[in-house]
Order: sequence, then structure tokens, then C-alpha cells
Amino acid sequence: MISKAYRATRVNEVDWDRLARGKEGVDLTLGVDVGKHTLWPVCRWADGRFERPWRVQNPAEIPTLLALVQRMSVGRKLVVALESSGTYGDALRQALADAGISVQRVSNKASHDYAEVFDGVPSQHDGKDAAVIAELAALGKAQPWAYQPASPWEQELEYWVEWMVAHRQLLATWQGRWEGLLARHWPEATPVLKLSSGTLLRVLSHYGDPQALAADPEAAQRLARWGRAFLSPEKIEHLLAGAGSSVGVRLGEWQRRQIQDYAQQALAARREAERAQRHLRRLAKGHAVLQAQGKVVGVPTACVLWASVGDPRKDHAAAADRKAMGLNLVERSSGSYQGRLRISKRGSARTRQRLYFAALRLIQKSGVRPWYEAKKAHDEDDAWRVIVAVMRKLAVALYHVGVHDEEFQPRRLFGRIWGRHGSPAESRSGTRDQREAEGVAAQG
Repeated sequence: MISKAYRATRVNEVDWDRLARGKEGVDLTLGVDVGKHTLWPVCRWADGRFERPWRVQNPAEIPTLLALVQRMSVGRKLVVALESSGTYGDALRQALADAGISVQRVSNKASHDYAEVFDGVPSQHDGKDAAVIAELAALGKAQPWAYQPASPWEQELEYWVEWMVAHRQLLATWQGRWEGLLARHWPEATPVLKLSSGTLLRVLSHYGDPQALAADPEAAQRLARWGRAFLSPEKIEHLLAGAGSSVGVRLGEWQRRQIQDYAQQALAARREAERAQRHLRRLAKGHAVLQAQGKVVGVPTACVLWASVGDPRKDHAAAADRKAMGLNLVERSSGSYQGRLRISKRGSARTRQRLYFAALRLIQKSGVRPWYEAKKAHDEDDAWRVIVAVMRKLAVALYHVGVHDEEFQPRRLFGRIWGRHGSPAESRSGTRDQREAEGVAAQG
């Protein structure tokens, strides 16, 4: 690099004829650091020389940059390399694809780690980042990243996934708001009905006050109609009795209205989330991967995984699919310091959230609890890490179920329990579940 190497030039002021003079036929790599408002391209010639960065307003000057890139590609091989920086670079990727320009992707982690190797200084800024991207791409440390617009089916699937996730988040927000109000004004309600109960939402929306519920002579019939087969007569009796004898703080007019409005908003969000799930089930009909994975974790969760990670059939192995979910293990150790293994958490967090709840259901209902209890017996405070282990195994199973059409068999994943040194895991407690875990471990 030359003096003041990272001083940028506006893309409108670039004199390409002067820059390319004497370099006819020399291949070129253009590294682009993508920002929300500005793009920073840097040219790297095949002989290792660099040009100063250019400054491009995003997206206003993308057509200007594209015209310049097309001139640069005449008579030489040209590759444009980008980092995967969210959606800010999608407009540029689409324009380059339309122009037939090859685009490659450089890992954010690779460019971060290479920054000090590049010029001996551990600093990072826009111009240098673009040069690092170009260097890594020229060294073959990039992957093809052609822009491919989603099919109408995928667009609709992503639409309903986003709609479901957004309204689930709204539901959780309103649920958190009325939870504190119920604890203050009607503490007897939640021991009878779960906070997420649709019947409880209807009760709060209609009455807003335990005293109003207790005073309604038709309350029992309404509760039976709202709860249907899921609400037993005993629960109806307990709910009405608790409402009539509630020791909660008496509600004022505006507090009652507050509870009713919160419940109505939550009901609306719940209905929209359920509507989105119905559309997702419709879209998944006849789709081999989604139907196979849906039998394990539910069709809505399978659709979330598809929208967040993509088609698992494009991954060469289950480990690659698990890595895309952010469940691969990483470690930071140096010298005498030995770091703990942890998951990378790359990619979309909602993928891991859905797998977390799927893992909890698997532990509760699919015979995985003995394995879970035996693993947790090593350290009672390490339950979270055991759940993550279940998530990692589940991610591998979903790949084989969806891609290879294999039957999901929990025993294949959790049939053997071994300690760290090859001996069967031991349980320190005498509870029934832990004794069963010891029995499973002994079979290993």
C-alpha cells in the first residue's frame, strides 16, 4: 500500500483509464466493505498491488459503481467480494448479478482475524476492511455468492414465518404486562389457569375484574364454552371460587380497562399467530423435508428453520447444517488458560429459540428425561448445558430426517450415557428418575 493508502476517493471522481494504464489483461479482485449508507470498494490487482478505496453512497450511487465495474471487467477476469453484512448489500448483489459479474462472500470472522496479518496493525476501518476482503478473496478464502431471488413459494413461506414470529413476540410482550397486574389484583387466577391460557385471556378481556366474573350468573356456562374440553368443571369451580373470595387489590376503573385492553391486544396477536400457522401448514403440504421434520418438532418450527437456515439438502453434512444454526462448539484457549466449550450462536437467534422449546418437549414427552437427568447429575447447576446438548443432537437428527428420510428414533440419539473417562455416568441422588438414569447409564 502507498502513503495515505486508505484515503478514499469519491466514485464519481475515479479515473479508471489512468488506474488501468499498463495493467491490461491483469486480473482484478474488488473487495467491498458494505455499510448502511456507504460502500467502500478497494481494487486488488493479481500482482498484489492495491488502489486507494472509493466512497460510494448506498444505494444512490450503486448505478455509478456498476457502470465502473463493467468497464473494469473488459479484457480481464473480475471478481467482486463482499462480507455477509445483513441486507445492506443485497441491492448491490442484485445489480451485480443482473450485470453478470461474479460475486463471492468472505466470512466476517476471517476478515476480522486477518486484519493484523494484513498490515501488522490490529486496527479495523472501512477502507482497510475492504482491502482485507479483496486479499482473502484473491487468496481463495471466499465462497461463490450469486444472488438468487426467492421463489414465490419461499417468499410466501417467509412472509408467514415473519408474521407468526412478530405476533408471538407481541403476545409475549402483552403477557408480561398483565402478569404483574394479575399478581396484584387477582393472584388466585394463575394457579388455576396458565398465563398463556386462551380461556384466561377471554376472561380478562370480557370481565377485567374477578368481582365481575363472580357476580355473573352465566359465568360457568361462558367458561365452559370458552374452555371446551380443555377446561374441566373442577377448574371452573375453583376459578369462580377464587374470583369471589379474591384477596387481590381492588381494581379502579382505569385499572380494569387496562387489563381488558391488554387482554384484547394479546388475543388479537394470538389469533394472528394461529392464522399464520395455518398458512404454514398449508404451504408445507406435499413438501417432503417440512413434513418429515414437522413430525419431530412441528410444522411451524420446521418452517422457521427453513426460512432462517435454508434448504438442508444444500448442506453436505449434518454438522454443516448445525453450524448454520449456531450450535457448533467453539473454544478460546491460550497457554495455561483453558476456555470452556460453548456454542457459536451464529445466524438467527430464533432458530435456536425454536429448537430450545423443541428440546424441552423432547425431554418431557419422548423418553429423553433419563438421559437428561443422568447428564445433569454430574452438576446440578449445569442443566442449561445439558439442554444445549439435546438441541445439538436434535439438529443432527432433523438433518437426517429431512434429507435422508430416516425415521426419528430418540433411542439412537440418547441410548448410551457415558462419563468423561469412558465409565458409565453416576447419579448422586436416589430419586426414581435418577435411578432410572443410572440403569440406562449402566447399560452403556
